[in-house]
Amino acid sequence: MTTSTTLPAPAGSSAPHRHGRTSRTARPSAQLPGFRLSPRAQRIASSVATHSFAIVLAVMFMAPIVFVVLTAFMSDQQALTGAWWPTSWHAENFAAVFDKAPMLRYYLNSLVYSLLATLGMLLSSVPVAYALARLRWKGRNLSFVLTVVAMLLPPQVVAVPLYILWARLDMTGTLWPLIVPYFVGDAFSIFLLRQFFLTIPESYSEAARLDGLSELGILRRVILPMAKPGVAAAALFTFMYTWNDYFGPLLYTGENPQSWTLSLGLASFRGVHQVQWNLTMAATLLAMIPVVAIFFVAQKTFVEGISFSGVKG
Repeated sequence: MTTSTTLPAPAGSSAPHRHGRTSRTARPSAQLPGFRLSPRAQRIASSVATHSFAIVLAVMFMAPIVFVVLTAFMSDQQALTGAWWPTSWHAENFAAVFDKAPMLRYYLNSLVYSLLATLGMLLSSVPVAYALARLRWKGRNLSFVLTVVAMLLPPQVVAVPLYILWARLDMTGTLWPLIVPYFVGDAFSIFLLRQFFLTIPESYSEAARLDGLSELGILRRVILPMAKPGVAAAALFTFMYTWNDYFGPLLYTGENPQSWTLSLGLASFRGVHQVQWNLTMAATLLAMIPVVAIFFVAQKTFVEGISFSGVKG
């Protein structure tokens, strides 16, 4: 009878496991040389990278504005040299702008156009947006789709038929073709206001109906006080667009310099004074001041209106 001898397993090998399985001995993994940042160092590095990127973007956006401001105070000769900093400051350039062009008339025309267009947008777009957001009626979804389509339609597509219409009404050469359309609704403003109205809980409207308020009363006493940020955002968008509008005034008032707005007047100003870049930049700076001032005054309300007007079904 032969006796089998079991030899000891060599060092580093694993003994047989039950059911024929073998166990693997964990070996320490080789670590590559290097270092790992602590959580605090990672936060600091992330903050530095974020702020550096934000500073670069801010410089890119502010550089043209700084160039306009500095050039507006230069002399005629220095404005042609490409220098960045004025050797001497010429505040009289702003007075010269009013002597070279009827800036007060341009200001007044732009103010009339922007204020009346904003007023017309509010009177027409707010009720339409309320009907699309809060009321239930047949064809509501189709009307909203048509509003979005109208918002995406380039204004140049309908420029020719609209001009023919206003010409037959003998209104070309005036500001009325620019103002009147806002009294029948603005597609973008309707969309923006509708999205904001959807964020207001329906329970407020239901409670107002139980108190006997009509839909107009609910809109005026309940919805509008709660929708001030959205209304302010829509109004500011309309004011800024109309204040900077160039295509519309060029199309309808180009034949009558008495009705020119600032944007159109500045374009003609650059055409007449091609080499006087200091006066051109001074006029541009004067045109920027009202919009910048209004934005900084209403900045908080504007940001709130945009934040709460997210797309909602």
